[in-house]
Amino acid sequence: MKRPKVLIVGAKGQLGVVLTRYLQDRYGFDQVIASDLHETPFLIESKYEKLDATDQHAVLEVVVKHGITHIYHMAAILSAKGEEKPIVAWELNMKTLINILEVARISKVKRVFYPSSIAVYGGEYDRTNTDNDTPLTPSTVYGISKVAGENWANYYYQKYNLDVRSLRYPGVIGYQSMPSGGTTDYAVEIFHRALVDRAYTCYLSEDTKLPMIFIDDAIRATVEIMEAPQDKITRRTSYNLAGISFTPATLATAIQKEIPDFNINYQPDFRQQIADQWPQVINDKKAQEDWNWKPAYDLPRMVAVMLSELQKEFTSKTTLD
Repeated sequence: MKRPKVLIVGAKGQLGVVLTRYLQDRYGFDQVIASDLHETPFLIESKYEKLDATDQHAVLEVVVKHGITHIYHMAAILSAKGEEKPIVAWELNMKTLINILEVARISKVKRVFYPSSIAVYGGEYDRTNTDNDTPLTPSTVYGISKVAGENWANYYYQKYNLDVRSLRYPGVIGYQSMPSGGTTDYAVEIFHRALVDRAYTCYLSEDTKLPMIFIDDAIRATVEIMEAPQDKITRRTSYNLAGISFTPATLATAIQKEIPDFNINYQPDFRQQIADQWPQVINDKKAQEDWNWKPAYDLPRMVAVMLSELQKEFTSKTTLD
């Protein structure tokens, strides 16, 4: 199989950084073009293009210049940040997506990945077993933009036969970077504070159960759906994706098994109202059936890896200082 030539839009984000490294290892360093609006040391060390995805001509230039065959569109303003500036979030999230889809259509890109989210859910529905066909009535502008994006993805497939694929990510937990404005960010922040301060103040209530996924599983699922045979993809809006569901109290208990003197307290803020609209448990049966999805990480394994990797990072920084 000929190796794809990949463009990652939003490569400095939580998912983008890890996805870039994963695809460099999988397809070859020169096959992956990382792009973002702002440079970072990691991006400069990669094959990198500074790119404003709100500029369709600029996106087209990069795609043509590098002969791109596959695009991963990872740029977006997330749920909590989006509620602070809803119009800005809507305009950026939608304009960048339309630009990617149009450039892909014009340039005959073979495949596009569009990240959706559990934020598409809201209102009255079964939060304890939320399946792929649950009606989508989001409560945030981020969720609204993701529902619209799913429908645009389906439209470009139906009208132009553009092979767009999508996953509804739960909260993503990773050690490689800090999160950037999502409602589930506590599940990353808590590990940093546990190691540094032995204490954390959580902005969600202790019994707020939400679906999460360890970043290694999230990245593997992203690549697996993109590599799946086209006839296996039956959902052209988006697939539910499940990993682990837990509450802040459950996560704190798991951390305390490794760090006994860790303490947590709770001061719910505006993010609690967002979380209360989201699923507690995601049913991803369609992903399992269509392209054999299965997570590899349970809660104890994820906690062990997070603490181990972050401790290495903190030790390395202390040594350098």
